[in-house]
Amino acid sequence: MSDATLQPVTEETAGELGLLEGEFQKICEILGREPNFNELSVYSVMWSEHCSYKNSIVWLKTLPKDGPHMLVKAGEENAGLVDLGEGLACAFKIESHNHPSALEPYQGAATGVGGINRDIFTMGARPIAQLNSLRFGELSEDRTKWLLNGVVRGIGNYGNSFGVPTVGGEVYFDKSYHQNPLVNAFSAGIMRTGEDPVISAKAEGPGNPVFIIGSFTGKDGIAGAAFASKDLTDASVEDIPSVQVGDPFQEKLLLEATLELAKTGAIVGMQDMGAAGITCSTAEMSAAGGVGMDIHLDRVPTRQDDMQPWEILLSESQERMLAVVKKGREEEVRRIFEKWDLPCAEIGAVVDRDQLTYYWQGEVVAQTPADPLVLGGGAPVYYREYREPAYFKAYQKFDINSTTVPQDLKAVGERLLQHPNIASKRYVYQQYDSMVGTINMNTNLPSDAAVVNLKDTQRALAMTVDCNARYVHADPYQGTMIAVAEAARNIVVSGGQPSAITNCLNFGNPYQPEVYWQFVNAIKGMGAACEKFQTPVTGGNVSFYNHTVREEHTEPVFPTPAIGMIGVVEDKKHHTPLAFQQKGDLIYLLGENRNDINSSQYLVQEHGVEASPAPFFSLEEEYALQEQLKMLIRKGLLQSAHDVSEGGLWVALMESAMSGRLGFDVTTDSAIRADAYLFGESQSRVVVSVAQDRETDFVDLMMLNGVEFDLLGHVTKGSIRLDDRDWGHVEHYTQLYEEAIEKEMLR
Repeated sequence: MSDATLQPVTEETAGELGLLEGEFQKICEILGREPNFNELSVYSVMWSEHCSYKNSIVWLKTLPKDGPHMLVKAGEENAGLVDLGEGLACAFKIESHNHPSALEPYQGAATGVGGINRDIFTMGARPIAQLNSLRFGELSEDRTKWLLNGVVRGIGNYGNSFGVPTVGGEVYFDKSYHQNPLVNAFSAGIMRTGEDPVISAKAEGPGNPVFIIGSFTGKDGIAGAAFASKDLTDASVEDIPSVQVGDPFQEKLLLEATLELAKTGAIVGMQDMGAAGITCSTAEMSAAGGVGMDIHLDRVPTRQDDMQPWEILLSESQERMLAVVKKGREEEVRRIFEKWDLPCAEIGAVVDRDQLTYYWQGEVVAQTPADPLVLGGGAPVYYREYREPAYFKAYQKFDINSTTVPQDLKAVGERLLQHPNIASKRYVYQQYDSMVGTINMNTNLPSDAAVVNLKDTQRALAMTVDCNARYVHADPYQGTMIAVAEAARNIVVSGGQPSAITNCLNFGNPYQPEVYWQFVNAIKGMGAACEKFQTPVTGGNVSFYNHTVREEHTEPVFPTPAIGMIGVVEDKKHHTPLAFQQKGDLIYLLGENRNDINSSQYLVQEHGVEASPAPFFSLEEEYALQEQLKMLIRKGLLQSAHDVSEGGLWVALMESAMSGRLGFDVTTDSAIRADAYLFGESQSRVVVSVAQDRETDFVDLMMLNGVEFDLLGHVTKGSIRLDDRDWGHVEHYTQLYEEAIEKEMLR
């Protein structure tokens, strides 16, 4: 028996492993005795925030799970599954890899990509597209440049080698993310309903053998789930062994072997080994099936000869799966993995009792019921205190009249286009392969959402990741509603029908009441918006403990509930570009302009004002706008459509112009302050262009439904004109926009 099994443990040991006061006694009650070190290690990772959601589950349960397209709901399997029509379904999910990326950006980001793809193909779906949502400190900082380069290389190298295109995403910069970047990875996969079996993450059938398949198990990533559930400090560099190491080529082999195995019918259930490794997979699969497992840890193929049972239990080595196989079909499984040159070992069996028993060289080294380990079972659930932070009311006091309109609006426009939060992310996306698989419809026809071709059908899949965290910080309820609304708007203006969301909820320390208030109100806002748009939440993850330490106090990151949304483009001819298409087309604004510069990039950059409310938003106005846009697109009345977001109307116009290398001649509204008209970020507005010979049909349809619309002007060959004044040529602005980030990175 190993030394760790015999080692006495105490409440102090439990605290060192990250368990909270009182949790040690609860473990003793569950087991009817004191745990040994191996068992305590198992509970420490399974009851970590990262695995148990103990501080968030009470609020997550309030989110809507039902929708018109749902096939697999949140929490039922590794990822949500949505019906796309024409015999296709989409599995999709987003997850974070923030803490690992803060310490080792390349591997942290790479293994985040690997992990999210495994969640998809473990269900039997083939990944077809990836997105990401990234947050860093100020771009002028050397640390930010180091993190950005490492993260982007990690995402690019892993995704490119794995062979799945990265088709979109978002990148933001703010000082709140200086020490703690956010790296959220999204993957979507496709399967044919009725043909491709959905692989369940359940263990069933006592006597069925349990296999570990994929890479060898090593010491990399040990206790990574616990590491992700604590504060980042300067001393966190000592936790670098908790960062996993990825191998995209091994993952590609695992993908093909897994999908081949799925088609044999030999699989009972399968789960990716992500956070907490063998511990999590055996516990969650057993609890889901109401059974247990006998697992022989000495049969697990390892990279090192000296690994102890607790290290094997907690290892988070990448590119591994746990599979329950139908008894009698073991050789079939072995042959498939031999063909793909992948390790495959039978390490145990399903048993007819709620008991996980782990053996080492014939001796029991750990034993516990499965159900108390997992979310929804006996894992702790906490109701945390929350209270409104003092800054919230202070932000409401902002008055637009406390600022003056700049004299040189053209210079302001130039500076905004060069701000890292608005400027082209070409420096980032050029490192990603967006063409592999030849399904990316945005390559030739860029739109607000990523749109990928569903071959042999009339349909396409639209997807986006959105969140303006400055809005959420200013007002978590309204800001999160805006995040959901913008995701839906991006899909609608691209020609799609929003279907469902996944979320990655990035917040500070949940034990700080002000941080938890942000979390609770963000959940409430998300729920309200998802109900309105009929986009249920299919899953995702919660990442707490994200903050920067400044002079002996912690400063949480902006609350960042990243919304990953998919939608269906029911007919590919409805795919609508964001770029102006031809000279002479008429430019209209749908939605109402307001005297509003709240939380805008303009207000922060030009006036240095960070304390202001979220911009104007009405859920009813937003819904009406999106319904109107759907009708316009289905009638074929729009040449282009692009939503107004960061940088306001000016940036929306410029992005539509630059994308097609055309210009515009528009007239502003003198009833609105010039800076608010051009740079304000009030919501529910979309810039569209209409061919002159379709204007009457367009106006007739707009008059039916009460959505406000204004003629702004027309598309030009390349000149930029506002209120009959020459603002230059589109090429000048394009150069500023496209080169800004690259220039700063090379500084």
